[in-house]
Amino acid sequence: MTELYLVRHGETDWNAARRIQGRTDIPLNDAGRAQARQAAELLGRRRWDAVYASPLSRAHETAAIIADRLGLGEVTDVDALVERDYGAAEGMSFEQIEALYPEGVRAPGQETRAEVAGRVVPALLALAERHPGERLVVVSHGGAIRSVLQTAEPGTQHPRITNASVHSFRVEDGALQLIAFDDPIEEESLLPECDDLDEQNAVEAAEDGETLQRTDA
Repeated sequence: MTELYLVRHGETDWNAARRIQGRTDIPLNDAGRAQARQAAELLGRRRWDAVYASPLSRAHETAAIIADRLGLGEVTDVDALVERDYGAAEGMSFEQIEALYPEGVRAPGQETRAEVAGRVVPALLALAERHPGERLVVVSHGGAIRSVLQTAEPGTQHPRITNASVHSFRVEDGALQLIAFDDPIEEESLLPECDDLDEQNAVEAAEDGETLQRTDA
C-alpha cells in the first residue's frame, strides 16, 4: 500500500482576484508562500519518501517549500498533474464568465472533468507503483484534485479545496481510496487562518452542458 497526500498549491494573485487560472502559469504571492510554509510544518509531523508536483510554477514552488522543510531535496515534476485546461475562460473573473457562459454553456477549449481524471489518476497510480509501501507528497491544483476525489468517491460532494490544503489517499490493489478530505494529520486542524471563502478560490467549470460555477480551480 502506498499513501499519497495531495496538496493544493498556495494562493496566487489570480486566486485572490477570483480569476480562473487553469494552465496559465501564475506564480505564488506572498500569502501563498506563507500557506506553503504552514502546510510544510503540518506535513513535517510525519516521515515522507518523496515530493512530486505539477510543473506549473505555483505548484512547483509550493512543493519546493515543502520538500525543503522535509529534507527531501529536489522536487520531481509530473506533466500529467497540471491543472485543468479552462480554454477561453482562462483569465476571466467570475462575473465575466457568468455573462459569457451562462448555465448550459461550456467555454470553448475547456477540458472535461473526465479528461482531467483520465490523465491525473493514471499518473498517481504510476507513482504508487514506483513507490510501493511509501508515503508521498503530491502538489497539484484544485481542479486536478477534484477529479481524483470524484474517481475515489463518485457521487460524493466534497467542500471547496482551499489553497495549501492536504487530502490523503491510499493506493491498494491498483485502486485509489480516500483516507481524509482536509486531512488534519494527527488531529490538528489545517491552516486555521485560511478561511474557505469564495475570494480564496477561482472558478471551476462544471461538466459538459452544465454552468461554470464558483469552486476551487
